Amino acid sequence: MEQLRIAFCILMYFSVSVTTAVELDIPEGFKYDQNGYVAYCPCMGRFGNQADHFLGVLAFAKGLDRTLILPPWIEYAYMMPSSIQVPFDKYFQVEPLRMFHKVITMEKFMEEIAPVLWPPGNRIGICFRFRDGDTCAMKEGNPFGPFWDNFNIDFDNYRSYQPLSYSTNQHNIREKWDERFPVSTFPVLAFSGAPASFPVTEENRKLHYFLRWSDYINKEADDFIAKELSNGPFVGIHLRRGSDFKKACEHASSGRQFFASPQCLGFNNEHGQMSDELCYADWKTINKQLKKTIRLIKATAVFVATDHDPSVKELKNNFKNVKVKIIQRTPSEPHIDLAILGKSDHYIGNCVSSFSAFAKRERDASNKPSSFWAFNEKGHVKNKTEL
Repeated sequence: MEQLRIAFCILMYFSVSVTTAVELDIPEGFKYDQNGYVAYCPCMGRFGNQADHFLGVLAFAKGLDRTLILPPWIEYAYMMPSSIQVPFDKYFQVEPLRMFHKVITMEKFMEEIAPVLWPPGNRIGICFRFRDGDTCAMKEGNPFGPFWDNFNIDFDNYRSYQPLSYSTNQHNIREKWDERFPVSTFPVLAFSGAPASFPVTEENRKLHYFLRWSDYINKEADDFIAKELSNGPFVGIHLRRGSDFKKACEHASSGRQFFASPQCLGFNNEHGQMSDELCYADWKTINKQLKKTIRLIKATAVFVATDHDPSVKELKNNFKNVKVKIIQRTPSEPHIDLAILGKSDHYIGNCVSSFSAFAKRERDASNKPSSFWAFNEKGHVKNKTEL
């Protein structure tokens, strides 16, 4: 019985369904990466989660020495039945990423490279394990279907990469990927989801250095700061106060970590343990901590990014006797809000929020000061006596 089990595992490891691949006719002089490409659907969560995954996939592509195809960001408009795909370079510059590794936008790849290197008939979808028999369900549901449909991509076959790891710092992992997925047969590794961890791993956080806002985002942020926040130092804060998040935080203390909490607790909880207060600080904590920060940097203004607009009114009421301007950008645009937070003189974020984590990584890359609600600078969760 054990021999049969081992034989089955070996068969599954090397098996692939009958493919409908066509022989590639690559013209002489056609320029492409002969080491291959990595494509994926950034299909988990909203922007903060997608950004965490992006850093991991960037490291993965470099580990395999394949060019990373930069996917569009996936967004969800209110009352819209389908997700929206926003080109990667609307929000971020492409060139700084090339200081770390080879990249190409998905739009450019599909227009210039795919017709020759990855034509219909040769498109194999890849997932960790099969669903519904021998398929990866690459286009099942939203946002999976709309993402690939945005580029008129259908898949002709599927392949599982189980039990390979996407952590390319493991011994001989590239050789294992190359053996399993030779570039001659798989010029493009097209993944159903990001081959990366959430939250971003400790070793990949530093890759945020290469993720630079586009000229459009920088201009919008700089114009707002010049108009509304130019009278002196300002504090940037992120208030995650929506009802869905509040409900999620009821379970925060049930584990060692919660969502993006390693950013403040440490990846091995070396800086503290998870608590409900760290996830959803009360107003007493917020008011006291913000007042202290305002005094510390002699701030003349507070910029607020939030998922809960009534919180801005609450904050203004709490600080009506303090000589400080409290302002929110309206209408709010998350990426511009993040850029403004990144440019603030001091930033206070939410320990468990991946949105907060984006701003924290950006500021870390520029050695700018940051802190978290209900978490002190010495590296542990504040208790009520400290507050």
